[in-house]
Amino acid sequence: MPRQLTQQLGREVAETMLAGFNKHYRLFREVTERAKELFEQKNWRGIQDLVAERIQMYDQRVREAVDALRSEHAATALSDDVWAAAKTEYIALLVNHKQPELAETFFNSVSTKLLAKEYFNNQFIFVKPSTSTEYIDSNPPTFRSFYPETQGLRGCLRNILRHFGWNVPFADLNRDIGNILRAARRHFQAEWPPQEMNLHVRVLNSPFYRNKGAYIFGQIVNGAVRHPFALAVLHDEASGRLKVDAALFEAQQIAVLFSFARAYFLVDMPVPSGYIRFLHDMLPMRAPGDLYTMVGLQKQGKNIWWREFAQHLEYSHDKFILAPGVKGLVMSVFTLPSFPYVFKVIKDKFGPNKDFDREYVRQKYLLVKKHDRVGRMADTLEFSNVALPKSRCDEEFLNEMRTLAPSQFEENEEWAIIKHVYVEYRLKPLNLFMQRAKPADKAAAVIDYGYALKELASANIFPGDMLYKNFGMTRFGRVIFYDYDEIEYMTDCNFRKIPPAPNPEYEMSGEVWYPVNKGDVFPEEFGPFLLGEPDVRQVFLQHHKDLLTPEFWQGKKERLQQGLYDDFFPYPQSVRFTPDQTAAGLAGDADA
Repeated sequence: MPRQLTQQLGREVAETMLAGFNKHYRLFREVTERAKELFEQKNWRGIQDLVAERIQMYDQRVREAVDALRSEHAATALSDDVWAAAKTEYIALLVNHKQPELAETFFNSVSTKLLAKEYFNNQFIFVKPSTSTEYIDSNPPTFRSFYPETQGLRGCLRNILRHFGWNVPFADLNRDIGNILRAARRHFQAEWPPQEMNLHVRVLNSPFYRNKGAYIFGQIVNGAVRHPFALAVLHDEASGRLKVDAALFEAQQIAVLFSFARAYFLVDMPVPSGYIRFLHDMLPMRAPGDLYTMVGLQKQGKNIWWREFAQHLEYSHDKFILAPGVKGLVMSVFTLPSFPYVFKVIKDKFGPNKDFDREYVRQKYLLVKKHDRVGRMADTLEFSNVALPKSRCDEEFLNEMRTLAPSQFEENEEWAIIKHVYVEYRLKPLNLFMQRAKPADKAAAVIDYGYALKELASANIFPGDMLYKNFGMTRFGRVIFYDYDEIEYMTDCNFRKIPPAPNPEYEMSGEVWYPVNKGDVFPEEFGPFLLGEPDVRQVFLQHHKDLLTPEFWQGKKERLQQGLYDDFFPYPQSVRFTPDQTAAGLAGDADA
């Protein structure tokens, strides 16, 4: 093919791809911008629906771009020369683009749908970023600066809270500002108020929406030191107006807002790399990929994760092994000990009492991805055709893939290829934790396990299989659910009381004497499975005896059916600005 024609076709392919991405990000922003109005209207279900809707948008745009390329360039789009030219032309088109890193990821997503898998790591995709995201101009700017020199700290805070233009007024701005300043004084103590000449406050230009809250993120710049802070804005139920519910100054507490077990934020970002850089500067313990994921750009987070994973393989020597713990009936789980993740593959054949198929399991994982995870369900990354160096794979792991998931496994002399896999942060299985924990730590785990069940119920999630092996423990001592093949919506379950046995012989026989229909759940049966150890039983009954009654579950279900949504605070109750500091549960304790 003549070089001029190759370049022309390459440019057409590049333009088609970039048009697909531009459409995606335009629609992404349009959906995200609706969060402000929904927050003002207290339309909590609408905010949850926005998060779910936005998650599926990316794949729809990728399919459209793939179809367009197949339609317009059926004979040439798979040519090596055209792909090489398309990548070169695409890079040129990204000069002065506002979201170049996302556009490169979109290029990879489209091209890997069209290229054979042996091309996945070659020069035709963006294995590494080619365009710098530093110093990209943004209109409106990524952050605003507020100066207390003329109006004092109170006036500065007043301007910050008014900056976002909410159509619902604050119930008592003076009270809120006083609460923020007192919280700052408690945190900084002798260092408050700050005194340096360059003192000013930087605040990200867009608020972050999730569940019932709006969050303001910023930094106090004082000399050579920057202090992160976050303000949580909620609706004051008494007045129907807004209030500042908490001010966070501890970086670790702020980082919890971006936990992998939380739902994604809704935030409008003309230049997302600017927001990520600002957040990473505030929270260096949170990786950029995790931050991209938590602002709803999960494909970019996934791309960064893959780059970090590939680099880790280059600089490590340990082998992929089967993950420790009780083997699952549905998933085969393996891990690389030096890398803090587990890899989960759906088996070809499930264990007893698992009367569903692979697609059913995938839909359950998609449900969790779209649902409010309330700090209690681990997020997952989903990959296809993952090629692992065979020399780095333990033979026991390879044999399990060959025998339990052969449809999801290919191999040659050099590579072991997993066709479909979920990736999650590696947690210590709760059953293993409890076997080795000290009595006080074990008791705390049992208590938090009960709160995890209650918070999941409030979020309309019934775990199904509640055995400890299906839960994990974070490094901060928080219980997280991570086995999703049997979860159901609470509103789809029928919580029943076990009827009396017609005679003692029935009760002693162990046979079921009552009809059981699909969706029936009998909470009285939970005890024998969960509370075998006397010390566990004592602690559980002291704190969560209500979980063994159908009345508790029925009450949660009725609230959900009435459209009533419980509050979930991703920060400690102790930092909330409320006269009543008591709380039902540990909903504000730090998680991962």
